[in-house]
Amino acid sequence: MDYPKLYRKRLIPEECVALKDDVVLRWDDEVILTKWNALKPKKDLHHGYSCYFLREGYKVSKFYTADNTLLYWYCDIVDFDEEDADRLVVTDLLADVIIYPDGFVKVVDIDEMVTCLNESMISLDQLKRSLTQLDKLLQIIYADKFDTLTIFIEEEERKEEEHKEEEP
Repeated sequence: MDYPKLYRKRLIPEECVALKDDVVLRWDDEVILTKWNALKPKKDLHHGYSCYFLREGYKVSKFYTADNTLLYWYCDIVDFDEEDADRLVVTDLLADVIIYPDGFVKVVDIDEMVTCLNESMISLDQLKRSLTQLDKLLQIIYADKFDTLTIFIEEEERKEEEHKEEEP
């Protein structure tokens, strides 16, 4: 099936990158699920999955090292801009939440929101929306309901594992 092209737009640093190598596993009105290798592999980050929640404005990603060890869950607050039927731009609205395997939760990049507002890189409405979405995401995490967001990735991983076991 042909899907629109996905783009990741960052404000800091300012860039818009086509996610041309991401493999789309699911695309519907609720979520987009992708599997990918790191665009710029780092010492630890090698590959992972991302689930874009189209109504909520989150992107939940599962980051792995090269040996398939869970690095952490990374949650972006995002905005979606469907410029046309063939292109979906996902704008990172700066605030991020990292959830480590031991359950430690870290909120990062809040300072970048103020920087972008001061430099007119985001509007006040975008800032408000980002903070509201961040609050909703943190409420889910603190209520111990993060599994309601990870289930799409977890189910895909189970399917892939079952498929591997069936192979001769």
